[in-house]
Amino acid sequence: MTRLLPLFTLLALFMASPGQAQTGSERFGDYQVYYSVFNSTFVLPDVASIHGLVRGNDRALVNISVSRVDGGLGVPATLTGTATNLLQQAQTLEFQEISEGDTTYYIAPMRHLNEERYHFRISLQPEDSEQAFTLQFTQTLYQER
Repeated sequence: MTRLLPLFTLLALFMASPGQAQTGSERFGDYQVYYSVFNSTFVLPDVASIHGLVRGNDRALVNISVSRVDGGLGVPATLTGTATNLLQQAQTLEFQEISEGDTTYYIAPMRHLNEERYHFRISLQPEDSEQAFTLQFTQTLYQER
């Protein structure tokens, strides 16, 4: 079994370091949704390879984790979403589920230009919920030089 902890550790680091990546959280009823968007080059090459992620200066990763507010780690959910730039060009976000031990989170790759502003709209439904929620946020993405 391949140990996937390095990516989770990296993502947790970004969640705690707002200067390096756009991070945030929002509460929806009994669930807390955590999100971050960061350049794919922040992921080490061997870790990216394990997860089938493509690294590049023009590529970002959208990270979503859904937790119950009464405690616990990331719970399974169904996610769909789009990232739309100011010219109304939309990219469909295709989320990959990553499970590590008792937690689950989701990664979606996307391409971008330097200083391109995106509006993210992500629909999510936790596995144990009958209700779907919509997470929305805006972020400007920069290419690594």
